[in-house]
Amino acid sequence: MRPRALLRVAVVATLTGMLAVVLCAGVVRYQARGHEYDAAAVPATEVAIVFGAQVYDNGEPSPYLAARLDIGRRLLESGKVKALLLTGDHGTPTYDEPEAMRRYLVGKGVPANKIALDYAGFDTYQSCTRAYQIFGVRRAIVVTQDFSVARTVSLCRSVGLQVDAVADRGQPHEGVWIKCWVRDQLAATKAVWEMVTQPDPTFLGREETSVRDAIMATPT
Repeated sequence: MRPRALLRVAVVATLTGMLAVVLCAGVVRYQARGHEYDAAAVPATEVAIVFGAQVYDNGEPSPYLAARLDIGRRLLESGKVKALLLTGDHGTPTYDEPEAMRRYLVGKGVPANKIALDYAGFDTYQSCTRAYQIFGVRRAIVVTQDFSVARTVSLCRSVGLQVDAVADRGQPHEGVWIKCWVRDQLAATKAVWEMVTQPDPTFLGREETSVRDAIMATPT
């Protein structure tokens, strides 16, 4: 194939890929419309799902993750929810997002018995699916960053979870925010694929009662 023909193929492929990203991002936003609130206005329900993010080597949550956890704490303290489900990546023995999240919240005064942990929330879709299939959650407030609200709401609602969202809108570093925003737009294509195909998560198993137990627990 001649260089000019190769260039045309490359241009068409690039434009097609860009169009797919734009269309998928539009689908995700359309599916999530009307489901984002601030913490004071979000409709009350029994549980908030706080999605994991980077944990540093010293076990401390990154600024974005800490901001999510602080929102979850405020929702619990204000009575908007009765329990928190912390979902994140514990794919290796040395990296444990849910436990770091739990430790942070307990250090802020959140009763440990009001917290449930999902150690196999390896991505947003798997966290949503496991919340529904393993933890028996049917309605929840989801807590994430502003750049990922639409994708999170759309994925959760696609598996049967009736969710509203509260987002952190802080920007610890503008350059990091822009990078995360771009990455999330690209992730919309994967999200639409998961919404359509509904793959099983990496780990399933028997239903757990930890969320129900946390909802019913008297704070201690």
